[in-house]
Amino acid sequence: MAHRREGSPRGGPRRLIPRGGRRQRRPLMAERAPRVVAELGRPETPEETAARKAENSLKHRQRQTLRNLLLALGASLAVMLVIVLLVPRSDTPIERDIDVASLAEQAQAASVDPLAVPELPDGWRANAAELRVSQADDVTAWYVGYLTPSDEFIGLYQGLDANPTWVAGLLARTLAVGTTTIDGVEWTVYDNRESPEDVGNARYGLTTEAGGSTFVLLGTATPEEFETLASALTPTIEAQD
Repeated sequence: MAHRREGSPRGGPRRLIPRGGRRQRRPLMAERAPRVVAELGRPETPEETAARKAENSLKHRQRQTLRNLLLALGASLAVMLVIVLLVPRSDTPIERDIDVASLAEQAQAASVDPLAVPELPDGWRANAAELRVSQADDVTAWYVGYLTPSDEFIGLYQGLDANPTWVAGLLARTLAVGTTTIDGVEWTVYDNRESPEDVGNARYGLTTEAGGSTFVLLGTATPEEFETLASALTPTIEAQD
């Protein structure tokens, strides 16, 4: 009878167990060397590693915050653009039309002299009416700003107990060129339309006095429009004490 041949089991060579019955352990892998930072020329310390990670995390959050802010801003601009496109607009400029009579009635308490509320033809618009106090002379004046039919400007000042210095300041310290009589009232004329000097709104002006009031008209309108306003002031001038 044939004897069974001893050998390795099917499937591969048989492992040999050394004496003592214990298997040999494989040596552990060597620990990975710390990363050398080029800027430092040496490995990072744990504290430096933690600080670097914290800084990177902060920069990431800052970039994320900036990105969110830009997205929110873009969304807001888009909404505003839609509103601008959808809201109907008019090409006609918006002009204030002041109720001079109502404001003069409220301001009348500051003066015993009647304040001027001229009745003007169609096409004249008031864009301001108020009491003003000169810082230089402490003179109180009733002021009305008018836009004329030719879209020019005339400012009406009624100075209460005014003085010549106040008048000169309004007219850019320019000199009178003569006088004119309008509806029986004599006005002093200031014509600076050809002057090379910067006189502001005092391109043309008229002044007169009555009672305790000094009336000054100045602006960029035509002499004819100044005459219209001066004529409308005649009842107020005649009513002064």
